[in-house]
Amino acid sequence: MYADATPEALANGLAKRWPSSGVVSAEAGIVFGSHGMGKDSVMRNLAMLNQLWDGASLAIDRRTSESFTVQGARLTVVLQVQEPTLREFFNKSGALARGTGFLARFLVAWPASTQGFRPFTEAPANWPALAAFNQRLAAILSQPEPIDDDGALTSTMLDMSPDAKAAWVEYHNAIESELARGGELHDVRDVASKSADNAVRLTTLFQMLEHGMNSPISQGNFERAGNIAAWHLSEAKRFFGELALPVELADAVRLDNWLIEHCKNKCTHTVGKSVALQYGPLRKKESIDAAIRELEELDRVQVRRDGKRITLLINPALLDFANAKAANPAKDGVI
Repeated sequence: MYADATPEALANGLAKRWPSSGVVSAEAGIVFGSHGMGKDSVMRNLAMLNQLWDGASLAIDRRTSESFTVQGARLTVVLQVQEPTLREFFNKSGALARGTGFLARFLVAWPASTQGFRPFTEAPANWPALAAFNQRLAAILSQPEPIDDDGALTSTMLDMSPDAKAAWVEYHNAIESELARGGELHDVRDVASKSADNAVRLTTLFQMLEHGMNSPISQGNFERAGNIAAWHLSEAKRFFGELALPVELADAVRLDNWLIEHCKNKCTHTVGKSVALQYGPLRKKESIDAAIRELEELDRVQVRRDGKRITLLINPALLDFANAKAANPAKDGVI
């Protein structure tokens, strides 16, 4: 397990120490801000990480020390990162992070903050589902490691049942049809192109956890994995759509989404600015003022002032559109 390692050190560890590793960091600024992500080496190292994700053999040639080859290795990367840190990485790397397909390989999640909605609750006396999960993992880990004499993993190929394969083909084709210009997924076609691949990888994990390697992958396991992959694809569309915008426009988009969701939940079309500042996504006065000005110019909100009280009126057409989408999600594309 690695938290802070250059891609080259990671490759060395996979080749010479253990062929299965994970880069797991709850503060991924360490990873994105590392020396290996500097402007002189970022392209080479992103390409190296992409090859490790693909499971391809990787030759590392050195002038001053022993060269080596990574083969039969598996790498997992789990990163939590703050939005400003990721923006700074994008600014430094330019279009490389997306242009090389590095970020397309991730399952992206950008959850809304739950601050203000986390009352204390007592922990349950026991966790039977977690205990069963841990017991199953322990059983898997106790099996002999499938490693050959050269230190490479000798993975087993799992077959898909006919129903599971048919479901995967349907998922693949539904996404593919939305990648063309004008399609729902055109703006995130780099991420969407990997979604069917990620879905079947998740399916394999579910199958291994539930049944081991004794039976073909089931349709039920694919459907569960497909739902998760599609949710992450929806998150990626939202995430990259906002992250590609200047900060002031991204703030306006975030406030706009929150205002519409708040009004739907409260069955209203007005929101006090103080309420938006307290519970919304923007907690700084300067940020919310700039976002409100943007939304005013776009005719998405009107601002009414009554003394010191400021109220935001949401354009009714936006609420009608949001309600129509909620009533008929099938018209909203693949995801």
